[in-house]
Amino acid sequence: MRALLDYRAEFSILERTTYLASHTLGPMPRRAADRLAEFARMWDARGIRSWAEGWWEAPMRVGDQIGRIVGAPAGSTVMHQNVAIAEAVALSCFKPVDPARNRVVYEREDFPSVRYLYQAQPDLEVIVCEDGAEIVERIDERTLLVPISHVLFKQGEIQDVGPIVRRAHEVGAHVILDCYQSAGIVPLDVTALEVDFAVGGSVKWLCGGPGNGWLYVRPDLAERLRPTYTGWQAHERPFAFEEEMEYASGAARFLTGTPNPAAHYAGTAGYELIEEVGSSRIRENSLRQTQLLIDLADRAGFEVRSPRGTARRGGTVTVDVPEAAAVYAELEARGILGDFRPGAGIRLGPHFFNTDGEIEVAVAQIAEIVETGAYARHLGSAAVH
Repeated sequence: MRALLDYRAEFSILERTTYLASHTLGPMPRRAADRLAEFARMWDARGIRSWAEGWWEAPMRVGDQIGRIVGAPAGSTVMHQNVAIAEAVALSCFKPVDPARNRVVYEREDFPSVRYLYQAQPDLEVIVCEDGAEIVERIDERTLLVPISHVLFKQGEIQDVGPIVRRAHEVGAHVILDCYQSAGIVPLDVTALEVDFAVGGSVKWLCGGPGNGWLYVRPDLAERLRPTYTGWQAHERPFAFEEEMEYASGAARFLTGTPNPAAHYAGTAGYELIEEVGSSRIRENSLRQTQLLIDLADRAGFEVRSPRGTARRGGTVTVDVPEAAAVYAELEARGILGDFRPGAGIRLGPHFFNTDGEIEVAVAQIAEIVETGAYARHLGSAAVH
């Protein structure tokens, strides 16, 4: 078994920066460049034949690889461009919406892209809740969908999903679990959680890069739902070019148009590393290093906005200091990469390849920037990304 720090050689950016930003953009594995070169060679050498030699089925094949990481059975997960599209496909299964069941119960701290999608639908009523307990209270027979996050993105807090799923199923509602901030850092089993749908992407802890969203559909639902946000790849016989839609079986019917094989090729490089290291091993190291972060932040007098208990702590520790946006801008200028989020603070996300020394340096640098006022040159110009 390889030592965790041996994996540092898989990421060239670690030679140039202190990288504590896997919660926002996981570093590119060296293997990704090889996979993209493989895609380019195939396009160049095989041309149109590439579709029949791996490109066309990539959304299902790569979806199965994601499925192994998140506890989904084979054939239940497919790839999309991003979470907004994946949720739009799931939502389309219930169009036209029954006016007697048109509510979406949503949590304020969820990632806003999803909220934008549901609030843009004129036939839906979006109920915004403050926390998981209120979600359970507000779910009733008028509820259609409950989109929730497994781990909240600002604080890195793991949600107690079970009570929400049970209440939703009691009244006939469906749960869509956003696993973007858990897949690859927190062990996850969507089958055991009994969610109806799960979504996520590869930009963060999976180190799979942009363009790789994914959608899991509970197998029994996949056989009877009919998404109206669809396309030719969801057809049972797409290359027959028939005039009427006949849905493919299983999760394949939740695909849309022509796939993006370049993104899929690149993404597999990160997924292979996550599978190789293993979720349990990653989680054990993450809990140890996030505790180190919390201890160092306490010592420095920073406000810690992430859960302290291990059962509720995801992979990120959010610390807040005065003028946090400007402080982070100076931190980034010094080659220490995390990020800043309004209303939260500076987010730091160590992954399996980070050293304890990098965490110690990052916290010491934040303290030095605050104490010396070095952040002043960024006031009024610090960007959020």
